[in-house]
Amino acid sequence: MKFLGNVLAVIVGLFVFSILGVLLMFGLIGIAVSSSSDKEVSVSENTVLHLDLNGRSIVERTSEDDLDLSMLGNPFGQEFSAGLINLKKAIGEAKTNENIKGIYLNTGLVIAGQANLHELREALVDFKTSGKFIVAYDEAYSEGGYYIASVADETYLNPIGGMDFNGFSSEGIFFKGLFEKIGVQPEIFRVGEFKSAVEPFILEKSSPESRLQTQSFLDDMNQFALQGVSESRGIPFDSLKKINNMMLVRKPEDAVSYGLVTELLYMDQVLSKMKEKLGIDEDDDIKTINATDLSKLAKSKNLTSSNRIAVIIAEGEIVGGNADGVISSEKFAKEIRKARKDDNIKAIVLRVNSPGGSVVASEVIWREMAEAKKAKPVYVSMGEVAASGGYYISAPADTIVAQPNTITGSIGIFGMMFNAQELLNEHLGITTDVVKTGELSDFMNPTRPMTEVERNIIQNTIEDGYDTFVKRVSEGRGMSPEAVKEVASGRVWTGNQAKERGLVDVLGGLNTTIELAAARIGAGDDYRVVYYPTKKPWFETIMEDLGNNVQIKILQSKLGSNYAIYKQVEKLKSYEGIQVRMPQEFIIK
Repeated sequence: MKFLGNVLAVIVGLFVFSILGVLLMFGLIGIAVSSSSDKEVSVSENTVLHLDLNGRSIVERTSEDDLDLSMLGNPFGQEFSAGLINLKKAIGEAKTNENIKGIYLNTGLVIAGQANLHELREALVDFKTSGKFIVAYDEAYSEGGYYIASVADETYLNPIGGMDFNGFSSEGIFFKGLFEKIGVQPEIFRVGEFKSAVEPFILEKSSPESRLQTQSFLDDMNQFALQGVSESRGIPFDSLKKINNMMLVRKPEDAVSYGLVTELLYMDQVLSKMKEKLGIDEDDDIKTINATDLSKLAKSKNLTSSNRIAVIIAEGEIVGGNADGVISSEKFAKEIRKARKDDNIKAIVLRVNSPGGSVVASEVIWREMAEAKKAKPVYVSMGEVAASGGYYISAPADTIVAQPNTITGSIGIFGMMFNAQELLNEHLGITTDVVKTGELSDFMNPTRPMTEVERNIIQNTIEDGYDTFVKRVSEGRGMSPEAVKEVASGRVWTGNQAKERGLVDVLGGLNTTIELAAARIGAGDDYRVVYYPTKKPWFETIMEDLGNNVQIKILQSKLGSNYAIYKQVEKLKSYEGIQVRMPQEFIIK
């Protein structure tokens, strides 16, 4: 009994400690809220904008009232993100603000797709035209982290740090062997030889068509990244390509000898160099400001302008309903409709970052885009990926803008279900018995093989869906159906490749798209950008994220390296109905 009493005491103690910890955290957050809301942002003379993106993921947008909660540490293992829009606002403000003397970059292990990395890098390149300095430092650089850091006037690496500079790769996970072992038979329906989203469930490795398209866009994206680094670092492209192909940077000294970094230094040495640039003493502290605070100064511009441009941020998978965190058809159709009917909105920009999803949900959003185009100019800005359903909802736009390394296209369609009869009958000992009134009353029953009649019905539906997809693109792009089919078949393209094939009009980022829309309505520089949908308050967002994060951490600890497989299988739940999705989930590294 004494042992049980001790155990109970420990449990109660831990519970009380946890409650006190949460209350303390909320108290600190309350202090942060109070100080953040009370103070007016100002920039002291001789200040440096500090962009610390190391380990952060770059998303399109974070809450408008984002707070810097770094003072709380990271007790829950929370993964913090940075909004691309706010980062660019801050960099733009830093360029013109006379009190900002330069930018200090920490981007080593930033988490982002290639197009968002490029969009951020473009903002930094533009900042350099001001003549102000950019200094970058980190202990280790990923390929993406270095791509941003290479734009700096001086790029430093820790003397025993590391650097990933060996090109891009993308690895797929295949489940054919697993399904054979457990007795599950996938039933596949698709149109397009490149529509390989179903391949992980029926093959042991990529098909020749899938490998061809993946190799093609990886080569194009890698070459684009190398060109940027070559220009920034003054290294001949052919030399840089050899360094990259053969992974010649194998130790920190190699990065210096090949000209990729300026020097190997510790952080205190880098800070000393910045103090020299600022003209302050070694014992003085460098005055810094973060992107969240500095971007607030940029928000007050053109508030009274009558030329309003609605930017609708569509990020995530395309699904039906009204869910958050995805592109849900009901919610986004409502946002587009609201912008169309608002006489104060002179043009609409849809910012798309999506691999696709439900064809029905895509059609619902397409309809609202097509209606909006009748009322006012409609533009699309493609982010990291705007493929399959992401391209479907983009097709009606007057003008489509994409980054050269955006992943887009994938004009194809598929459907999938599973026959679990062997699993149920032979492995689990479960049998079923159906009573029905008609020949197809148990249509698509997963407890038995499909009949030829069922297969024909579904395949015909898939082909009709593909014809509709082609028609939407044909009408939106002013191309013949035959011309669309030549670049369709589910094939993925980079923005560069898509522009060459008429699927994209202009290469550029969100700012380029907004400027095109402003020119179309004759606004010049006199316009105000309004973002939709409205972001949830930061407190509601962080509590939701914390709840989700606890579940993720538990699963990751239990599954280890198998967590990636679990995520793929879990996604099958969202494969409801006919799908317009990318061939597979590309993790480029």
